[in-house]
Amino acid sequence: MTSPDYDDDDGSDEPIDVLARYFDAHGWPHELIGDEEIVTTVQGSWTSYELRGVWRADDGVLQILLFPEIKVVEDQRPAIFEALSLINEQLWMGHFEHWSASGMVLFRHATLIGTDDGLPLAIAESLVQSAIDECERFYPVFQFVLWGGKSPSEAIAAALIETRGEA
Repeated sequence: MTSPDYDDDDGSDEPIDVLARYFDAHGWPHELIGDEEIVTTVQGSWTSYELRGVWRADDGVLQILLFPEIKVVEDQRPAIFEALSLINEQLWMGHFEHWSASGMVLFRHATLIGTDDGLPLAIAESLVQSAIDECERFYPVFQFVLWGGKSPSEAIAAALIETRGEA
């Protein structure tokens, strides 16, 4: 995906405002929830993702959460927990987790920005794009485990096969 042109950015804007500008530039309708949260939907190649940016001003921390429309029923939890462990070993930043109350799988990454500095647009772009990329890369693992009958190790091996060239 090529980056759209943004307005000049001096890095002094509040994180939620910067995310709103980024979402606008991509044409992603979004909703502000107070001053500390923004929500949009992003269409990936496998599914649509609910993307949330949550700003904790007191701590100077921005969380990016992506929900890839995966719900795990009780009897599938052991396999998903193993898959989550294998996936998270592959990640440099952020992690996947399972919310037991709702059964949802999500990707979460928190970044310490600080309380005095704004969020540079380039960093916002990197945070959002890396979260989407990781969800796109590992969504097939969840599909293989939940609906394909594969073991977590088989699923991750199948999902991480590097293809070369074109057919």
